[in-house]
Parts: sequence; C-alpha cells; structure tokens
Amino acid sequence: MKFFVDTADIAEIKSLAASGLLDGVTTNPSLVAKSGRKMAEVVKEICDTVSGPVSAEVAATDFEGIMREAKVLRAIARNVTVKVPLTPDGLRACKALSSDGAMVNVTLCFSPAQALLAAKAGATFVSPFVGRLDDIGEDGMGLIADIMQIFRNYPNLKTEVLVASVRSPVHVIAAAKLGAHVATVPPAVLRQLFQHPLTDKGLAAFLADWAKTGQTIA
Repeated sequence: MKFFVDTADIAEIKSLAASGLLDGVTTNPSLVAKSGRKMAEVVKEICDTVSGPVSAEVAATDFEGIMREAKVLRAIARNVTVKVPLTPDGLRACKALSSDGAMVNVTLCFSPAQALLAAKAGATFVSPFVGRLDDIGEDGMGLIADIMQIFRNYPNLKTEVLVASVRSPVHVIAAAKLGAHVATVPPAVLRQLFQHPLTDKGLAAFLADWAKTGQTIA
C-alpha cells in the first residue's frame, strides 16, 4: 500500500518525507486555506519536497472552468495530480485531462457506481471518503470492499483506489487488508502507525539494561 499524507502543512510534509514513508500528498481547498498562503506557492513547494503525486484540487465546477484551472495547476510541476469532483462535468474533465496525459484524482466518491464511472473516465485515482460515511452511520470500509471487488473483475481498469477521510490506524489496516492501493492520512494518523505500548516498554527495558553495563558503542 502507498501512503499519501493529507495536508498542506509544508513542515509536516518535510518531516514525514524525511522518513522515507511518503509516496505522495493530497490537498484540498480547505487544507490550503488553513495554510494562509497562495495555493500555487503551496503546491509548488510540496512538489519540490515530494517526488510522488501531489493532488491539487480545482475550485471550478463547470467543465470549461475545470479545464482552465487544470491548465494552471498542471503548469506548476510535473507531479501535480489534478483533483476534480465526481460530477458529470468533473468526469468529462477527467476524461479530457487523462487523455492528454495528466494524472487525475476524482474526489468525493461515496458509492461503487461513482467509482466505476471514475475508472471508466480514466482517473488515475478515485477517492472514496470512508470517515464521512462512518459519520452518518454507513459502512465506509464496506464501500472500499465493494470497489475493490468490482475493479478486480475488470483488469483493464487501471484506476487506483485512494482511501480518503481516514480517521485512525484501524481504517488504514482495514483498507490494506482489502487491497486498496493508497491511503491518504492526516499527519497525526500516520504517526500513530508507529506507536505501540509494548514497543515503548521494550525499548525502555533495553536501554535500562544497557545503562547498567556502563558501556558505550561510539
């Protein structure tokens, strides 16, 4: 499974990228707004930090507007992935952009039917939002299971399932068990993947025993 981080915080991205764990980054207008900076500047700096796909979302909702904004976003860096909404105009733009060689992330997916349409439109990624479904009492991971089953039935579909709206490590592991291609997670959740109380306890014991020897390695 590939790990993307869902943030526009450059400091967080640089810190996580240094660990070698990041395969890409996803952003959206809300995350960019939190940064307090111009979108193009933020996306350019992220693209300079991470070599993998960096999703930058359009604000337009009509086909012509999406295509105009996509042109601007694509000019920022080669690893920009244009993020479009899962709407008729968004899918039309997805088809046009992917046919022109652009990476496209179709976002706000909440049903298997929508995911199938995104794949047929040539999306590089489709982003089902598991946490938001859980919030309204639906089964977010059930959606991932359905999409993965459908995609496996049709090997000609090359779209990767990018699990979004991830709220905890439980979501990440469940998605990995289902074979999802990518999970995009907030920085705090990615760091939680490191943590286990027995790791901390074991390390503390080892260090205490080593201190008793009075030795040094270097």
